[in-house]
Amino acid sequence: MDLDASSSGGWRFAQCFGDKGDVEDITEGLSLSPPSISAVGLSARLPDPPADIISTVEFDSTGNYLATGDKGGRVVLFERNEMKKGCEYKFYTEFQSHEPEFDYLKSLEIEEKINKIKWCKRQNAAHFLLSSNDKTIKLWKVFEKSLRVVSESNHFDGQRPLPPPTLPQNLRLPRMAQQDNIIAAVPRKVYSNAHAYHIHSISVNSDQETYLSADDLRINLWNLNISDRSFNIVDIKPVNMEELTEVITASEFHPSHCNVFMYSSSKANIKLADMRDSALCDRHAKSFEEEEDPTNRSFFSEIISSISDVKFSHDGRYILARDYLSLKIWDVNMESKPLKTISIHDHLRGNLCDLYENDCIFDKFECTWSGDDSHVLTGSYGNYFRIYDVDTMNDVVLQADKSAFKAKKMGGPLPGNKIGAKNGARPSGLRESMALAMDTVDFNKKILHASWHPRESTIAIAATNNLFLYSAA
Repeated sequence: MDLDASSSGGWRFAQCFGDKGDVEDITEGLSLSPPSISAVGLSARLPDPPADIISTVEFDSTGNYLATGDKGGRVVLFERNEMKKGCEYKFYTEFQSHEPEFDYLKSLEIEEKINKIKWCKRQNAAHFLLSSNDKTIKLWKVFEKSLRVVSESNHFDGQRPLPPPTLPQNLRLPRMAQQDNIIAAVPRKVYSNAHAYHIHSISVNSDQETYLSADDLRINLWNLNISDRSFNIVDIKPVNMEELTEVITASEFHPSHCNVFMYSSSKANIKLADMRDSALCDRHAKSFEEEEDPTNRSFFSEIISSISDVKFSHDGRYILARDYLSLKIWDVNMESKPLKTISIHDHLRGNLCDLYENDCIFDKFECTWSGDDSHVLTGSYGNYFRIYDVDTMNDVVLQADKSAFKAKKMGGPLPGNKIGAKNGARPSGLRESMALAMDTVDFNKKILHASWHPRESTIAIAATNNLFLYSAA
C-alpha cells in the first residue's frame, strides 16, 4: 500500500455514485440497476433533497462490500464488481433501515438518520450488519432469496388454463418452479429503549458476540443475540445535571482484546478501560491527554479541543484521534503526549468567531487508518480530504468534487492536486489550498465521513449526497 508516486502512480478518481448535478455525459461508475442510484442520482427517489445526504460509510472486513447510510434512514450496499479490472463497485441492494418516530413522553421527534453502520464478520452466505439512528439499533440480515411460483396446478399448466378436474384421479399436486433470485434484507434483532440520549457510536467486539453502543453520558454492552437487555459499563451522568462538565464523544472496542475498549470526551481526553477490572468501568485503566498551551487558550478552547472521533490501529498499538483543528496519533503505552500531532485546520484559528456563528465549529470530522496502518485519512471543508503518511510525514490533499469526472475524462489532474506535483503532495497541505482562498471556501461542503478498504489502497468518501471512490495503483 505504498503511496509513493514512483511505485504506485498516485491516487486516482475511480467512481462516483449519486447526484451528478450539472456534469454532462458521465457514464463511468453509473451502471447500477435501481434508478435512484443510477445516472439520475441518489436523490431521484426522495422528494426531500436533504434526506439523501450520506451520514455514514463503512467497508466490511473483506473490502468486497461497502455500506452507506443516509439522513432518510436508508442503507445502500455495494459489492465489488469482479468483472471490472481494479477496485470497482456496483449496486447490491438497498433497504429502509429506520423510520421517523415520535417520543410522546418527551415530545421529541426521533430522526430516521443513520448515525453508524458496522458490519459483523461473515459466518455463512448471509451478511449481518448493525445500523443505528439516535435511539434504536437494528441487526440486519442481508441474503440472497429465491422466488418460487406455482408452475402447474389443477387449473393451470404453466400459463395455459385447464378445465376443472371432474374425477378424483385427475387431481394433482401443485408444482413449484424457481422464478428469480432477489437480495432480501430482514431485521433479525431490534435493540431499543436503552439510551436516554442520542447514540453516536457502535462498535462490534472482536469476539463477534457482543457490541457496545454509546451516547453522551453512557456506554452499554449488548449481546448480539439478546435484544431486550444490555449492561451499562460506563456512566458519567452526575446526580445533579448542573454539575455536568463533559460528555462522551466516541467509543470503540480494541481490535483483538475483547475486554478492552476506549472512549473519548469533550474534555480532550481518551480513556482506555478494561472490563475485567470491574462491571462498571468508570475507573479507567489509562488516560491519554495533552496539556493545553496556555498561550492558545481562548473562549473556544473547550469546543475545538473536543475529540470527535477515535480509532484503534488494526494491530491495536496506536490510537488515532481527531479534534476540530488537528489529528493526533497516540501510543497506547505512552499516556503523557501524542506521538504525532498533525495540523488540519490551524489556518482557521482566526475565523473561530465566524465558525461559531454558523455552527461549523461543532462539525464532527471522522478519521480512519489504512489497512496496513501506514497512512491516516481525515476530511475538511470545501470537500477536501487529506491522506497522511505516518512515517515520512508526507501528505496528499485531494478534493471530492464533481470536477473529478471532467478531470478523468479529459486526462487532467485530480481536484486538489498541483499540476506536475508528485502524487498530488503538498508541503503545506490544506493550509496552502484553503488559507489563500478563505473567502471562497464553501463551509457547507465538508468531508465528515470516510472509510478505507481493509486490504487495498481504496478509499470511500462521502461528500453530501455523493459517494466518491479513489484508488492508488
